[in-house]
Amino acid sequence: MLDASEDVMGVITERIEGRFQMPLSDLRRAVEAAPQANPEATTVVHWYGLLAETQQALDTAEDALVEALGTQPPDVLDDPVMELAHRVNAAVASRDGRAMVVKYLLDPNAPGKRGPGVWRGASPAARRAPALHTSAPTLPSTPSTTARGATR
Repeated sequence: MLDASEDVMGVITERIEGRFQMPLSDLRRAVEAAPQANPEATTVVHWYGLLAETQQALDTAEDALVEALGTQPPDVLDDPVMELAHRVNAAVASRDGRAMVVKYLLDPNAPGKRGPGVWRGASPAARRAPALHTSAPTLPSTPSTTARGATR
């Protein structure tokens, strides 16, 4: 059975291999040989490397936490163990953030990545029109009053 970290890395590896239609090891070699040939592949491989480093740091932190928990009474957590738990939490957050970046890079329909073709079919005027019709605010017909206790 796979643990969560192997699952995350496995799913992302599969998505990269599917996107570029080659094994990740071959993609890495291709990017290393010619990084300018495909800037998208170079960026994905770079972020995948950062993700793998963070995953290794998470694995190390989890191992240290499990080891420390094995030496503690079951209902007592001292400061060093809590520090290890915080380190694991930080590593999970970092790993998840980098995983999100890789997923974003692999998604051609991600927000901010859509080009002018998104509006295909709409007239140029419709593309420039505001999403909501707006008008100037109306002013109240009664004069403003001073709040109780305030001075003018």
